[in-house]
Amino acid sequence: MQLVFATNNRNKLKEVQALVLEPIQLLSLEDIDCLEDIPETQLTIEGNAIQKIEYLKKHYNIDGFADDTGLEVKALHGEPGVFSARYA
Repeated sequence: MQLVFATNNRNKLKEVQALVLEPIQLLSLEDIDCLEDIPETQLTIEGNAIQKIEYLKKHYNIDGFADDTGLEVKALHGEPGVFSARYA
């Protein structure tokens, strides 16, 4: 069985694959020829992960799972959150 993990990060894919029991094979976005940037326009980490999966379902008719990350600093009241990559 194959399952799409909405990532192009090969290291992340390997880490998660090690946690998944065979016979499940994880596929990356590249593996399904999804080469475009999937929008991440939500205000929460959970929202961005859901947006990725909804994009795959709509454009590729594929189910899968996704994650998103962000740095939430207590002293900054949870900021930068989903904007971590753009914060610096």
